[in-house]
Parts: sequence; structure tokens; C-alpha cells
Amino acid sequence: MIKAKKETPVVVTTIAKSLPISPRKLRLVVDAIRGKSPQEALEVLPFIRKKGARYLWKAIKTVLADAEHNFKLADDSLHFHQIFVNEGMRLKRLDKSRSARFHQGQIQKRRSHLVVSLEGKKGNGAKS
Repeated sequence: MIKAKKETPVVVTTIAKSLPISPRKLRLVVDAIRGKSPQEALEVLPFIRKKGARYLWKAIKTVLADAEHNFKLADDSLHFHQIFVNEGMRLKRLDKSRSARFHQGQIQKRRSHLVVSLEGKKGNGAKS
């Protein structure tokens, strides 16, 4: 009796760190494409008029290219495994027009870390 070899899914991840956008604003765009396939997300993102759509589009293109070229995964078998936004470092500055008191005149520029993971199965030998 010959046992069939089980294909274990392969997870490909890309991380975009210190994106100059607030995590709250980037999560709005991530929630808009959640539940879609990566190809559907790439079609929808150019029509979302948010700054975060450009960063997310680049991250998805990067992880798709990694999956195809480095791991030889078939495009039709790919779907989102994880996609989430974490808070990065903050740039803190003082606004001198609000006097020299630290907390009153503090300006915080928030940054984000974007993690996109795709899961797929190996191709059927078309690209080897």
C-alpha cells in the first residue's frame, strides 16, 4: 500500500517596519481587504483613497513575489494567513509655541509595523 504524501502548507511572511503612518489609519485599510484573496486585494487597493493603501499594496506585491520566486508556490493556492498592524516607534518633539512644559507641547508622530503572511501549497512542478 502506497501512502500519499501530505502537502504541508508553506507560510511566507513579509514585514514592513517603521511606516510613517499611524497604526489606526493603516488598520482601516487592512480591515477593508480582510477576507479577500491577495489578487482581489491588489485589484481593490488602488481605488481606496488612503495613504495606507499604497503601503499595503507594496507589501502584498512583495510577499507574492517571494512566494512565487523563492518558494515556488502556485498563485491560485495562495491566501492570507495573517495580516495585522503593530505600533512602531514614536517620534517625539516639543512644540515651543505651547511653552516649555513637556506634556503640553509634545508632538508624537506615530509609526507602524505591517505584517503580511500568505499560506499556500507547492506548485505541481510547473516552475521548478
